[in-house]
Amino acid sequence: MVQIVQRNIDQEACQALVDAGVRPTMARLLAARGIRNIGQMEASLSRLIPPERLTGNAEMAILLADAIAAGKRIIVVGDYDADGATATAVAVKGLLSMGAVVDFLVPNRFEYGYGLTPEIVALAVGYQPDLILTVDNGIASTDGVNAAQALGIPVLVTDHHLPGAETPRAACIVNPNQHGCDFPSKHLAGVGVIFYVLLALRAELRRRGAFAAGSEPNLTELLDLVALGTVADLVRLDDNNRILVEQGLRRIRAGKCSPGVLALFEVAGRDHAKASPQDLGFSIGPRLNAAGRLDDMTLGIACLLAPDMASARQMAQHLHALNQERRNIEADMQDDALAVLDEIDAAGRYSLSLFRDGWHQGVIGILASRIKERFHRPVIAFASAGDGIIKGSGRSIAGLHLRDALDLLSKREPGLLLKFGGHAMAAGLSIREQDFPRFDAAFEQVVSGLLTQQQLEAVIEVDGSLSLEDAGLDMANALERQVWGQGFPPPLFLDEFRVVNQRVVGERHLKLSLERAGQVFDAIFFRQEQFLPERVHAVYQMQVNEFRGTQSVQLCLHHWQDAV
Repeated sequence: MVQIVQRNIDQEACQALVDAGVRPTMARLLAARGIRNIGQMEASLSRLIPPERLTGNAEMAILLADAIAAGKRIIVVGDYDADGATATAVAVKGLLSMGAVVDFLVPNRFEYGYGLTPEIVALAVGYQPDLILTVDNGIASTDGVNAAQALGIPVLVTDHHLPGAETPRAACIVNPNQHGCDFPSKHLAGVGVIFYVLLALRAELRRRGAFAAGSEPNLTELLDLVALGTVADLVRLDDNNRILVEQGLRRIRAGKCSPGVLALFEVAGRDHAKASPQDLGFSIGPRLNAAGRLDDMTLGIACLLAPDMASARQMAQHLHALNQERRNIEADMQDDALAVLDEIDAAGRYSLSLFRDGWHQGVIGILASRIKERFHRPVIAFASAGDGIIKGSGRSIAGLHLRDALDLLSKREPGLLLKFGGHAMAAGLSIREQDFPRFDAAFEQVVSGLLTQQQLEAVIEVDGSLSLEDAGLDMANALERQVWGQGFPPPLFLDEFRVVNQRVVGERHLKLSLERAGQVFDAIFFRQEQFLPERVHAVYQMQVNEFRGTQSVQLCLHHWQDAV
């Protein structure tokens, strides 16, 4: 059962926005998302929180500046997702622009797992580094930092994940979520953190007189990558992150971005001149992520670092092919999962644990997300990792902190979890294949004690009805120009329609014509194969559809209920 709830609107804030010249409908949408004054919507870089507010940033800048002055070799150790890839590319590009000797290394998720492990340190030694710099990881890498230090290699950690009980003994840590850091934005992505480190490093080098007239690097050239990583990592788009994303999108739209990003827009069939957060999140990010899921994220990073369009296009085509392969694998796995769920009473459970031999390790996280969206239950999907071990990737719902639930399970069932980690909404773990039935029962017992039946009901927040006066191309374009995303969700409207006609396209989607008060709208309903009844209450997002140079309004349906 899905519950539809209308967002609360701060009427005072709404009126203040209208008084400042914002059209009433847009003012209502912004006020419902915590915007209290027009200044919050200004995307000027001058409004960014100053780099010196980030604990450890000044100290890290000094250490990096000293390393550059001494000609020391820096190895950047990244992560295999889109945030990690963009963070690695930003670190390499930024450090090179300031005279550093730098290379990068990213773990293969199937061989080494996540983070700066002792095994990765051993691999990094082959690069003969004088310094290791982590991006988008490291805050939990106690053993890896110790291993590096035992070899005489200092480690600088830049990360954004929550710290555990023990903090690595690194030479310096920059993380807005580390204990004692009062940086106002706790939602910087890993790529945002390293961008802030580079801002501080440039300021330190400037103070030392390192730049001749006109030779200072322009770090705004990195903002296309910062925007991509920020959107793809689904961090909350607070005021600070919206500035970073908007500035990055402006560079992409102007074509002033890396060849790799332009090439990814090309292979995705998207127009970079009209780039939106949705493009980054649903078209560009998945193609970049495909490298880490099916192959090696080194390919994705190399694409982002490509010096020209010819080499960028070649790598982008490879990423596009990997993403298509990923989609095919995901579709097959989802069919398998639904067949498994047909045999059990999913609605009668608090959690869903799934395992099939032959599932792909790199795709189980997406599978867990898809099943969670469908059944609104915490889901953990497992794939074989060899040697009798299976690895799981979990996704949760509001009300259940997944990492804490696994911690509770580990205490109740000692020895069951071989390894686990994560945060509130996503986590990873390893168990013995023979223990899957035991895990399934134990996890269900833990979750049933932490969630209520009411929390198992999906809730869709909507922005009420959209007036027919505002349901035109002008408003659709205005909505597409705005930066929406995690924590600042795109508007969803609720209205009643008559279904004029409908057909299945692309085997899995509905293409519809919907009529409301005599006005007919084109609509699309993704991953919906069953026809709708004649009259429906539809939850929808308004979009701009462009075909052969002509723009029109298209409604993207998210949910429906029978209006009879």
